[in-house]
Amino acid sequence: MVAKPSHCEPSGIVFHIMRFCVHDGPGIRTAVFLKGCPLGCWWCHNPEGQNAVPEVLYSAERCRLCGACAAACPRGAVGERDGRMVVSGDCEVCGRCAEACGAEARVVAGRRMTAAEIVAEVERDRVFFDESGGGVTFTGGEPLEQPELLEALLEGCRARGIHTAVETCGAAPRERVLAMGGMTDLILYDVKGIDAAHHREWTGAGNGNILGNLEALVREGRAVAVRLPIVPGVNDGAEDVRAACEYLARLGAGRVELVPYHTAGVAKYGRLGRGYRLEGTEAPARAGLEEMAARMRAAGIAAHIAR
Repeated sequence: MVAKPSHCEPSGIVFHIMRFCVHDGPGIRTAVFLKGCPLGCWWCHNPEGQNAVPEVLYSAERCRLCGACAAACPRGAVGERDGRMVVSGDCEVCGRCAEACGAEARVVAGRRMTAAEIVAEVERDRVFFDESGGGVTFTGGEPLEQPELLEALLEGCRARGIHTAVETCGAAPRERVLAMGGMTDLILYDVKGIDAAHHREWTGAGNGNILGNLEALVREGRAVAVRLPIVPGVNDGAEDVRAACEYLARLGAGRVELVPYHTAGVAKYGRLGRGYRLEGTEAPARAGLEEMAARMRAAGIAAHIAR
């Protein structure tokens, strides 16, 4: 169990801080991954960010079956079964099993940090921001699932002159989305699909509120870059592309990025004890992405293929 600090400073659960990123906004950036997401996208490459609480990832291929994790567990929740060190329901994610594992077969995804601690971590990279025109990107998970922490982080970075970006799926109350839009320098807005039924099938939620929030941000003149994950067999069909072109042309957003599906996060599902529902799906062909981008540009949309 991760204890909350006794003082009143906003804090929350972070599952990763990645430095020297070049795909999440301008320049060299530090990406802060906040835990918890209201969607369950089948292709999510950060499944450890979906649940709001810390989790243990277990790599059986690294495990030596030495039993150090079982000996370290204060609740006796770890034991060997069928050549694996498995955890029972008594686990409170204290992290002692991961600390005891010399092979790094067990890793805890998620730790509580205060806003001040996170901003201090970000500020360590300031020299790279200043030289490259970069900054910090708050992503996840879904940053708007931890609104008090996000607000404190944006305020703290603004006070220090650090450029901020927020990557969001937009599945949050309108007032929360608009408040965030007024505090950050850039919004990276993920649109999983235009068709409501398909969106619900592949993410577990409808998209009416998501698209409405995007439209509200654009009306307010916020700096929004729309991101479309392109997943073969999910949202890359002719009708999907036509619907996206029509919607984005009406929206009048600025930059639109086509983000190709990849399999970098597939192994994490097994480490979390979950199945991956798009097994066998391959990255989209470059030619298909180029054709999609060309169709969007012909419709007056500033479409680019993300790196």
